[in-house]
Amino acid sequence: MKKIKVAFFAEILIEDFDGASRTMFQLINRIDPARFEFLFICGTGPDRLSGFECLKIPVITLPINSSYTMALPVLVKTIIKEKLQEFLPDVIHIATPSLLGTFALRYGQKNQLPVLSIYHTHFISYIDYYLKHTPFLINKVKQMVAESHKTFYNQCSQVYVPSESINNELIMMGIEIGRMKIWKRGMDTLLFSPKRKNTSYLNDLTGNNLPTILFASRLVWEKNLETLFSIYDLIQQKGIKVNFLIAGDGIAKVSCEARMKNAVFTGKVDHHTLALLYASATLFVFPSVSETYGNVVLEAMASGLPCVIADGGGSKDFIEQGSNGFKCAPYDPEDYVEKIQLVLKDRLIRDQFIGKGLEHCRELDWGKLANVYFNDLQELAFQSQPALEKSYD
Repeated sequence: MKKIKVAFFAEILIEDFDGASRTMFQLINRIDPARFEFLFICGTGPDRLSGFECLKIPVITLPINSSYTMALPVLVKTIIKEKLQEFLPDVIHIATPSLLGTFALRYGQKNQLPVLSIYHTHFISYIDYYLKHTPFLINKVKQMVAESHKTFYNQCSQVYVPSESINNELIMMGIEIGRMKIWKRGMDTLLFSPKRKNTSYLNDLTGNNLPTILFASRLVWEKNLETLFSIYDLIQQKGIKVNFLIAGDGIAKVSCEARMKNAVFTGKVDHHTLALLYASATLFVFPSVSETYGNVVLEAMASGLPCVIADGGGSKDFIEQGSNGFKCAPYDPEDYVEKIQLVLKDRLIRDQFIGKGLEHCRELDWGKLANVYFNDLQELAFQSQPALEKSYD
């Protein structure tokens, strides 16, 4: 049986780096070496992944977010091409429409190879935050990003998108419907579970047994932190007796600590600790509208934590208003606080949100989603090289 060879291009291949990385590793950790052979090409990552070679290339740190790097394939393009020529891939996988992604796309086109990409990051939603001091540039830059996405993704054979909302936005950008496929994200319901609840741990962390509002995310401005600050301020002004717990780290952490002086900050935590925090808190608040998918909302729901989130981005698709959670006008702190108070005061609402949220998460299985991915790789390879199909007969 001839193995299908996949050249996998990604900026960063560190397992728990962010939501995109966690998604990629759900696939990487399920590769069947009897069916597939992978070559990983990245800017930041290990020397080997799942037993396969990982070629690392030079990077620069992004000025707008120092925790991220961007690969520079132009500096080593001869080395990359030689490695690819030696590997002879059947399919190209591209994580990001970056310089590295564009290099991979052009290589795929030149060699008539099918290209699969997963739409991990909704970059266009970041522009409002990073250009807030130059608002006259926002619409122009959004048009440029939309045109760039349209050009890039319309050259891919298949693009996985995580939700109907994001799918509709990409259609509006001009990305062809036939290239896109709804491919959601899975959930580890053994890790994220109400069984992780540990009230004593939470009481030790907060110093009391008051209800706890949890926000878990990278602390970066595109997560709509300004609205989070306003929610915090309003709760303080109204004298609502709760803890505010902030789990995560990032370039805005110092600003967050300065603006929410009575909040408890955990810094970055591992997944097991995060699962414990979800299961032990009283309510999850998440005002971000920049999510392509919003893994943290699903993790909270799977942990039995009622959610009050923004009616925006990919996360909003998880919530059926008033059934398994609340969605709020994204930038209206009064709306969030009103709904937070409803959840805190009404046990019936809280129990309903918990039960319906758990039902929703049980439908999401990483094993099934990974099978779709690997079967699509096989189908793309067959379409490109029909002779491969015979080798599987």
